[in-house]
Amino acid sequence: MRRGLVHVLAWLLATGAAVTLSWWGVHTVMAGTAYDPPRALPITAVEETAQASQSLASSTSRPAPSDSPSPSPEPTETARTSREPSTEPPGTPASTAPKSPASSPTSAGASSGQVKSYDTKGGRAVFDLGPASASLVSATPGAGWSMQVWKTESWIRVEFTSGADRVSVFCTWHDGPPRVEIGTY
Repeated sequence: MRRGLVHVLAWLLATGAAVTLSWWGVHTVMAGTAYDPPRALPITAVEETAQASQSLASSTSRPAPSDSPSPSPEPTETARTSREPSTEPPGTPASTAPKSPASSPTSAGASSGQVKSYDTKGGRAVFDLGPASASLVSATPGAGWSMQVWKTESWIRVEFTSGADRVSVFCTWHDGPPRVEIGTY
């Protein structure tokens, strides 16, 4: 009986040591390649930073509000009813933390253009809309949704999917200034 208990205790110690050594090795390797996302500053810290450096513009801080609001074009919504095969190249699916979706665009100033956020049923896509081109700032799928992003020199497409539901945010600028269309199908 005592001999069996000694064997079990030795097995537990050896297994615990192996698991600890494996975890330490994986943790050490991953610490050099993966990083924690940057922390968001509290609102009071952002306000203090903005007051201290009024002349600097950043994509992470908004300029002081002006007395007269500037007009901004509303995005157009189009519905895609047919399921035609697509000629677009396949993208790599990405996923980030879920967010509760809303349904109206918001805007903020940026150094290279106008940063606009498009909230949809499937998630949020944020674009930097310049005078002749655009760039994707971020895309965040909603809870239970996944997303894919396709980019070319004249358009960017963000597609949110959940089962059979799809929402596509399509930004094009091939024949004029950037415009964004949202399609649900």
